[in-house]
Amino acid sequence: MTIQEAKTYGKANLPGSPTPELDTDVILQHATGFDRTHLLLNRGYVLTAEQEAAFAKAIGKRTTGLPVAYITHEKEFYGRNFYVDENVLIPKPDTETLIEKALETASEIEKSKSFNSDFFRICDLCSGSGCIGITFLKELLRTSPGLHEKAEITFIDISESALKVTMLNAARIFSESENGKARFFRSDLFESLDGNSAVDWKFDLILTNPPYIPSKEAADLLKDGRSEPILALDGLSGDGLGIIRRLLPQAFGRLKKGGKIIMETGEYNAKEAAALMEECGFSGVHITKDMNGMDRDVSGTKA
Repeated sequence: MTIQEAKTYGKANLPGSPTPELDTDVILQHATGFDRTHLLLNRGYVLTAEQEAAFAKAIGKRTTGLPVAYITHEKEFYGRNFYVDENVLIPKPDTETLIEKALETASEIEKSKSFNSDFFRICDLCSGSGCIGITFLKELLRTSPGLHEKAEITFIDISESALKVTMLNAARIFSESENGKARFFRSDLFESLDGNSAVDWKFDLILTNPPYIPSKEAADLLKDGRSEPILALDGLSGDGLGIIRRLLPQAFGRLKKGGKIIMETGEYNAKEAAALMEECGFSGVHITKDMNGMDRDVSGTKA
C-alpha cells in the first residue's frame, strides 16, 4: 500500500466521520512517523508491513467513533502537543479562550496594589490532561517573566488516572525548574486538601474547567463512541451546575483577598454560573465569549 492508496483507503472507510480526509492524514502521520509535508511529497512511498498494519488498525478504531486523539495519544493545544488517553478530556480549541483570559488576569494581578508577595500561587482544578495549567505557566514566561519567576502551581483532579496524565504532560512539557514549581494532588475539588499542611496557603489564581454539562446531555454526547470520561463531563444535575455549586464556595475560601477565579462553563449555563459566583461573594463577575461568540468562561474576584 502506497501513501496515496492509504489516503484513498482511509477516506473510503470513514464515511461516518465529519473529517475523513483530515482523520486519515493524522492517522497516517502517526503510523509512519512522517510529517504532513513528507506525505504530500512522497505519495508513491510504499508503507512497510508494520506501518500498514498500524494504519489499518487505527482506521478500524476510528470507525467505532473513537476520536483520533485517543488513537494517536496526542492533541495540540495552544501550539503544544499533549499526551491524552481515555482518562481525560481531549483539549478543545475553545478552552484556549481561558488561557487568554488568564494571561490578561495575571497582568492585572501583577499590577494591583494588593499583590505584594514572593509567590504567585496558581491552581489548575480538575486538571485532566493539565493543558490549562501547563500552558498558562509556559505562556507566563513569555508575557510576565516576573510572575513566572514567582509562580508555584498546584494541579488537582479527583481521578488518579487523570492526575497521572497531568503529571506525564508536566514532565514532558515543563522545564526542570518549572516542574519543580508544580504539585499534584488527588482530591474531590479542594476537600481532601483541608488540613494538609503542604497546601495550607491560599491561591492568587484558580483556573478550572470542571464538569458542567447537564447529566442527560452528557450521556447523549457519549452515544457516538467518543469514549471521553463521563466523570469529566457530567455536571451531576439537570442544569449541569451540581459540581459548580460545590466548587465556587470552596474556591472562594481558597483564594487570597484580591485573588481571582476563571472557570469554563460554556453556553450550557454560563449566565447561571455567573449568578452563583455573585451569590458566593465574588465581585467583578464577567462572562467571556469564545472564538465562536458563545459564552465560555466566567471570572470573578475575591474582594
